[in-house]
Amino acid sequence: MKTSLTPLRRDLLIGYLAVAAVAAHMLEATLPGLGPWFKPGLANVFTVVAFFYLDREAAIWVALIRVLGGSLAMGAFLTPSFFLSGAGMLGAIVVMLLPPLPGMGAVGLSILMALAHMCAQVAAAHLLFVQHSGLFYLLPWFLLGAWCTGWFNGVLAHGLLHTLRQHKV
Repeated sequence: MKTSLTPLRRDLLIGYLAVAAVAAHMLEATLPGLGPWFKPGLANVFTVVAFFYLDREAAIWVALIRVLGGSLAMGAFLTPSFFLSGAGMLGAIVVMLLPPLPGMGAVGLSILMALAHMCAQVAAAHLLFVQHSGLFYLLPWFLLGAWCTGWFNGVLAHGLLHTLRQHKV
């Protein structure tokens, strides 16, 4: 169920969710990695929340602001991590632009976005940095990790959506 808001309130919520996503992105950068290219993607929780609480357009804005704002805040603008993050974001946006599957909630969308994010990142890494087909042998393991983190982030997004609706934010 989408929330009907005034344009100003809607823009403020997009801003709040985008700032929370940038903060999560920056916090995640300080955590020890779980392997090469592997972070939990906690910032994507706020993109999923924007998708279900507001709409598709709001979610795309949150994703764009998170990648650009996070890279600028961390001094990583136009670095390899910026391009990989941007490629992953574009993969997730493609999923958000597809017609939603009936009954799909936050967990399902989050999993699909995480899988698309990982596929796009591996494709970008292959095109830009690692021109070796052996990279694709790692894809099943990367996708398994993406599925797990997508599920976890979807559960977090579901809980946050429940709280927002309960408190009528």
